[in-house]
Amino acid sequence: MLVDSSVWIAFLRGDATAWVELLTAALQRSLPVWLAPPILQEVLQGADRPERFDRWDRVLGELPLLVAADARATSRAAARLYARCRWAGFTPRSANDCLIAIHAIEHRMPLLHGDRDFVRMARIEPRLKLLPAA
Repeated sequence: MLVDSSVWIAFLRGDATAWVELLTAALQRSLPVWLAPPILQEVLQGADRPERFDRWDRVLGELPLLVAADARATSRAAARLYARCRWAGFTPRSANDCLIAIHAIEHRMPLLHGDRDFVRMARIEPRLKLLPAA
């Protein structure tokens, strides 16, 4: 599964959410847990001090990273998803979320998230598969 920054941030803060419970269970059972470049960036840029940045970077550095086969095509697909959302009357709060969604779609990976925008995106793009957290 691909795990969004919303879940990683809650996990690293020690929050008790259904998403964190799913991530914790997956990590304990050594199930495949993946990152995408924008997720890594979003988590690391939230570090409030250098020591935390370094610790998070070490923890996340243990995980496999999804890499787009064609970065231009992936960026174009993310822009198209963002535009399709707007055309449907919904503007995603983060363009990065569209890039994350496209990584999940291209790699046929379910997305674990704690961000309501992905639910709305999945209504517009049915290839986006979301993991239920409840």
